[in-house]
Amino acid sequence: METVFDLSRPGKKGCRIPSWELEPADALDDDLIGGELELPEISEPEAVRHYTKLSTLNFGVDTGMYPLGSCTMKYNPKINEVTASLDGFAALHPLAGESDSRGAVELIGELGALLCAVTSFHGCSPIPAAGAHGELASVMIIRRYFEKKGEARDTILIPDSAHGTNPATVSMCGFKAKEVPSTSDGNVDLAALESMLDSSVAGLMLTSPNTLGLFDSNILKISELLKQNGSLFYCDGANLNAVMGRAAIADMGFDLMHINLHKTFSTPHGGGGPGSGPICVTAELEPYLPVPVAVRTDSGEEHNPKWRLESDRPDSIGRVHSFYGNFLVMVRAYTYILSLGAAGIREVSENAVLSANYLKEKLRKYFNLPIDRICMHEFVLNDEGLPDGITTNEVSKRILDYGFHAPTIYFPLLIPGAIMIEPTETESKESLDQFVEAMKQIRKEMDEDPKLLHDAPLTTPVRRVDSVLAARKPVLSWWDF
Repeated sequence: METVFDLSRPGKKGCRIPSWELEPADALDDDLIGGELELPEISEPEAVRHYTKLSTLNFGVDTGMYPLGSCTMKYNPKINEVTASLDGFAALHPLAGESDSRGAVELIGELGALLCAVTSFHGCSPIPAAGAHGELASVMIIRRYFEKKGEARDTILIPDSAHGTNPATVSMCGFKAKEVPSTSDGNVDLAALESMLDSSVAGLMLTSPNTLGLFDSNILKISELLKQNGSLFYCDGANLNAVMGRAAIADMGFDLMHINLHKTFSTPHGGGGPGSGPICVTAELEPYLPVPVAVRTDSGEEHNPKWRLESDRPDSIGRVHSFYGNFLVMVRAYTYILSLGAAGIREVSENAVLSANYLKEKLRKYFNLPIDRICMHEFVLNDEGLPDGITTNEVSKRILDYGFHAPTIYFPLLIPGAIMIEPTETESKESLDQFVEAMKQIRKEMDEDPKLLHDAPLTTPVRRVDSVLAARKPVLSWWDF
């Protein structure tokens, strides 16, 4: 692929730098003065055309459907970007005192209150910077809770359908992780769970809905078993977009949860950021929230604001992030919630579930559906029954040729050859039908011209790469090409 340096020609210029009559920098040591800058010599139109062309080679949520199961890559309303760009938010210095940041403090407090309303929990901290960070803070709260009770519990149970970060988080907090198996219908195996509960178990981390895209129909029974054992019930809320506005998380018996604010409440998070992972807790666990905590003052007077930040909380797990977390992600989420209102939030989850079930029923005609149940926001197909030599990997590569991003593949691990699809609530029926037609054609190609799948992708700027080499020895700078 051509780089801007390939277009460089001696003598070309894209701009004229003004001449300033300044004294020479004789006072600087020679080693502080760099040599000639290795900049391309190229005209302004050529530079603009080059980078504009590069931008059209990228795939993103603004250019096409992104059915990435487990990660909710959806269209993000542009009004979110407008509010996050307001000078009062974007230009606010992180070291500004609370008295100079009253609007930001109020937004943090109001956002926490809205998230509590959505989940039915009592307290919230929006400070954790990502989903896994929210998990970490939550497990730290579990640890602090039992320390205060004087109980030396050292084990946390994790279903085999959980997100992969759960066991890592548990280990980082000094607990032992024990896996709970699932039944053939995707629920937690109650008999296995009951046999594992004893005085060493601090809690269970349940992704709800789970990574199979299923809601555990035994949720209340699971909660009851944990309560009888004196254990806490944690909800990995990464998939909140499937139930928000329709089901109250705390009313299911959960004691605390984290929310992937960026994916559920609409901030682009592909490529590693930005993110935010607020945690919501019951009244019993609220004293352990990380500081600072936004506390309502029940006043809106000029010199007595409605919200203040409280840091003097002796039972808190302490600070988990510098300053106040990823604040501009909070601004986007706050805008998203206020734009939709309660009815709109419910409609989001209804449409997410409707879209997923629509695709599931359409695609089961062409691909194997290992667990045949009504799904939530996502579902899992796999490569069972495909012609010899055709794997999930070939299918995902060929999908790229039809103008769609590939789904998540080979995850969750308990489904061999998994193809995990999440359409999200933002795709139209026309868009979903186009995806179905593409998958139908790919299934037909397997029998009539399997070489297409073995060679795919055929139309992308970069063809097949060595995925192992790309992961272990990535090329991250232009001069390594």
